[in-house]
Amino acid sequence: MPSLPKKPDVSGALRVLAGLALIAFLASSAVARNVPAFFSFSELVELYRTNDLSPEHAQRLRLLLNTPFVENNFAAPTRLSETERLGPYVRVASWNIERGLEFDAIAKLFTDPAAFEGMLDPEKFPPNSEERAELLEEAAALRTADVIILNEADWGMARTDYRHVVAELAGVMKMNYAFGVQFVELSPVALSLDEPKNDLEKEVLDVIRVDPARYKGLHGTAILSRFPLENVRAQQLEFQPYDWFRAEKKGPSMLEKGKREVSKRIFLEKTLREVRRGGRMMLTADIVDPRFPGGRFTVVATHLENRSKPEERRRQLNEILGRIKTIDNAVVFAGDMNTSGQDLKPTSIGRELNKRFGNPKFWIKTVAKYALGVGLFEDIVMGAITFGRSQADPTVRHIPIISPNPERKFFTKLEAFRFEDGGQFDFGGDKLRSVGGKGEKLANSNQRAALGFVTTYRVERPIKFIGKSKLDWIFVKPIRGTEMKTGSSLPFAPHFGRTLRAVNEAVPERISDHRPLIVDLPFEPVHEDRLKYD
Repeated sequence: MPSLPKKPDVSGALRVLAGLALIAFLASSAVARNVPAFFSFSELVELYRTNDLSPEHAQRLRLLLNTPFVENNFAAPTRLSETERLGPYVRVASWNIERGLEFDAIAKLFTDPAAFEGMLDPEKFPPNSEERAELLEEAAALRTADVIILNEADWGMARTDYRHVVAELAGVMKMNYAFGVQFVELSPVALSLDEPKNDLEKEVLDVIRVDPARYKGLHGTAILSRFPLENVRAQQLEFQPYDWFRAEKKGPSMLEKGKREVSKRIFLEKTLREVRRGGRMMLTADIVDPRFPGGRFTVVATHLENRSKPEERRRQLNEILGRIKTIDNAVVFAGDMNTSGQDLKPTSIGRELNKRFGNPKFWIKTVAKYALGVGLFEDIVMGAITFGRSQADPTVRHIPIISPNPERKFFTKLEAFRFEDGGQFDFGGDKLRSVGGKGEKLANSNQRAALGFVTTYRVERPIKFIGKSKLDWIFVKPIRGTEMKTGSSLPFAPHFGRTLRAVNEAVPERISDHRPLIVDLPFEPVHEDRLKYD
């Protein structure tokens, strides 16, 4: 009897097919995430030495600068933040953490109240003192943030012990994160190749010696969230008013060196060359949860150029607004916007002469001075008036010649901006919805002081008001409501925006040169009657 044909052994084939399917899945997943390859140290040397990149390196750099790194490792919290006054709400924070130089302090601040308190200097913050109580209250408020925007976060930099600052913070805080690369830092590479050009570079080289095996040189902006992140985009801005590679590689002019030396002596501010590839960018993500009204809100995080004129920062703002105008849900737009009101581009004698003598405003002002019979005294008085009005409030009215405020148009542009759905940023100031009972513009989202806003940035050694500025902002687009009751806010309208002054002083040299901000966004309309009683 003829033998029956054997059944084919498909188990091995199935295993092969399964393996191929797994490889295909992993490959497609990698392609979908489009994770860029990092540059090796030898390639970073090439990025520093070569002005015009090869097509391959240029494409890899573009991919690195426009690809977000996203990790959704944690489920949304089972309970939402809620108070009797606001109902359920989301607390948003924004903080320029100065690279994460004080990483341990930041990590303890967010995760270990007892360890954080143990770091405090008992002489500066005595037990049971008002100073300590204020600092710990601010720390508790920041610790409950649901979404955190971070500027100036390092990844693979010697100055921050080669940490991926955002990933490590997100891990210990049990938060999801998105990170966008702003710059590939090449100065440490340069210091390892070239002779230091000044005493400061020698000082830095003595402290920081790059480990080529660990160095990635990435620096950027991040969004941390207790809720899942979707639709994450990292986008370099097209308009870059300062070339951080060519200008910094060339080095400062003699006049700029003098200006930096004065800054170092008076304010203890040291300026090091920062040779970088990249530029200013925006990082956008949807924060999603079915309990939110509409199921999501969008965070737009940015860090605008500091070495630029105010009108150039406005061009960057216009570009961002053009990209987000179609968003039809609530929006939080936040970060370090460098609204100093100053032209902070590195200077030269030629540039200074052109600013003065090539500018018709200079001649108008000069003629007016002589017509009025005043000179140096007028310069001093006018300068004091201008600085006094705008140093803590870059939104104040622009008065040509007498008291100019070149930053004013930044805010008038934002206030007039309309999304395609008719929504707009909330510029309101309500005594019942702001810290300190301030009823002036933007007080609900950004804390005001007696004069202007509470400043967010200060140099190492400010002199009275000089050396402090309001650079960091949170702007909120609420959800448009229909038939709103008089005295009620829109859903997601900003409430009780704060600048946390004390918490940043927890360590001897400050956690950062910028202070953190927080704001609360209630899901439901909040009637003023609920806010009249604590």
